[in-house]
Amino acid sequence: LPPQLSPAAAAETLRRVARFLERALPLCRAHTVEFYTRGLWDRLVAARPAAVLEALRAAGPLALRGPLAEASGAAAALWEALSTEPFLSVFPADDDKFSSVFCDDSEKLVNVHLFSLAAKYYSLSSLGVYTPLEEMFEALRGHNQGTAGIKTDEFMNNKKSHEVQIMSELVVNIANYCGIKQVIDIGSGKGYLSSFLSMQYNLQVYGIDSSNTNTSGAHERNRKLKKHWKAYQSQGRANLKSQRLEKANDRPVEGQIKCKAIKEKPLNSLQSQDHETIQDLALSCGFTEAVISETNKQTEADLVAWTQSDESRLSEEVLAILNVLPVDAVEVFSSSQCNCEELCEEEKAQRKLESLKAKADKSGESNLYLPVTSCITAETEINDIITDLEDCMMVGLHTCGDLAANTLRIFTAKPEIKAVCSVGCCYHLLSEQFENQEGNSSELLMEVWGFPMCQYLKDKGWCCGRNARMSACLALERVAVGQMLPTESLFYRAVLQVIIEEIYGVTKSDRHVGKVFSKSSSFIDYVRKSLQKMELDGSKISDSCIMDYYDKYKQRMDELEAFNMLKVVLAPCIEALILLDRLCYLKEQDSIAWSGLTKLFDPVKSPRCCAVIALKKH
Repeated sequence: LPPQLSPAAAAETLRRVARFLERALPLCRAHTVEFYTRGLWDRLVAARPAAVLEALRAAGPLALRGPLAEASGAAAALWEALSTEPFLSVFPADDDKFSSVFCDDSEKLVNVHLFSLAAKYYSLSSLGVYTPLEEMFEALRGHNQGTAGIKTDEFMNNKKSHEVQIMSELVVNIANYCGIKQVIDIGSGKGYLSSFLSMQYNLQVYGIDSSNTNTSGAHERNRKLKKHWKAYQSQGRANLKSQRLEKANDRPVEGQIKCKAIKEKPLNSLQSQDHETIQDLALSCGFTEAVISETNKQTEADLVAWTQSDESRLSEEVLAILNVLPVDAVEVFSSSQCNCEELCEEEKAQRKLESLKAKADKSGESNLYLPVTSCITAETEINDIITDLEDCMMVGLHTCGDLAANTLRIFTAKPEIKAVCSVGCCYHLLSEQFENQEGNSSELLMEVWGFPMCQYLKDKGWCCGRNARMSACLALERVAVGQMLPTESLFYRAVLQVIIEEIYGVTKSDRHVGKVFSKSSSFIDYVRKSLQKMELDGSKISDSCIMDYYDKYKQRMDELEAFNMLKVVLAPCIEALILLDRLCYLKEQDSIAWSGLTKLFDPVKSPRCCAVIALKKH
């Protein structure tokens, strides 16, 4: 396996990131909604907004990317110099004050230039903690050359195809390295990764998701597709038999005509089916089991004909069904957040599972995808869900909140689980042990939390806060290449908060404005719709008064823009803290032989791109 970060080196890196964030995190703990009502700019930043934006574009994370890269030669040279010894002399390892960046008395940000460089330095890409994906593949592949087959971009949108293609290749190489054939996909959603692992790589995959809608939908679509799929299989066999006979009798022309007739018949029959039935068709894992298909309005790529020269004629005909799938038969993203209220009856789910396995055993299939509905927590007994659990690995593609942390805990607790590959997301949904310390302290210690996981941060009582964790979800790389933040909608909401507090005296409310901005024709319209949604009397404020508020704060809109850019620049540092916390937790376990962080995806296509990987000792 590739060289790995030692437990001491991982812990030291985590401590350095934590020391920087202790000073910088107040910028992200504040909510944008309260920007004007709490006077956040004057409280937290000493420089002018224009100076902040200029400094952020001149150095640090935003300087060397996208359109700004051409004009950043000097900043690039400065970064190269400061990223080594000179930079460390500015921020020595034992210095936890960062007095050059933040004022010790007011705690305001005073040096944006150094702040920007520090934010770049304390991100995962600069800390040297990544194990390159190429090294992982080189070490794991061995004699495995992969399997030529399905192209994900024929039935998935670009983002999902990018993620599934890369992660599935890594997963199958880990599985082969460990000599296992069973995979558990935690938070499997609509099953894109699970189905691909099953059909492409001949693995037995259990997809566990808390949403019964996901799993029952897969079962129902599979039922509808099976009758068509069997027709493909039988016609394909007949076609192969026909070809062999024609070849033996040396009648290639007639054989080709029969081949064409056999191939076109099921396609024409299928296309004449009711539109709703066609919408239900999707990729079948192992040609007979679970089917996953959902509508995605954002998908624009057309499905193309399956042309794989090294596939047998039977495979070509079976896979021809992909060509009649609707162009939008894919879901962009499915949440893996646990919701135990949505669970179906355990007994019914278990019966479905046993029925599927019995059918699979009867048909002699080894590549099988079994979607299961269950809510996963740190205390979950996998044996209760998967009765035939054997040596396996656990995976998760964009598992939300605590589910990513619980995946690692289950991995360390179950000896049968030999490896884990987890890409988390939705950091704002993490539970934090030290965020709201209400109740009995001994009870709090007994509960299981999503953050922190490692002993160092637990001993420090470390807390990010929900707003900071929300900031960690911001996509710096996308902003850097021109996909800017929705500043105007954030501005509307911040000014609305001023109106709500000054006119109505409401500082806290259980009601949310939601996505009113996209449905509003003007600021007045936005305020009116928002007040109605919050059940506030709109007659208390006139249109002219609303516009007075707008005009008053419009000239301070640059403060909000600059403040949000500071949060974007800090986002990778907060994400680094969360992921290093998980890595250090794994380093604390005696049973683990190798653990590391690997950047899997293009962060512009898929911002949550880092996988936590670990393998147990044999």
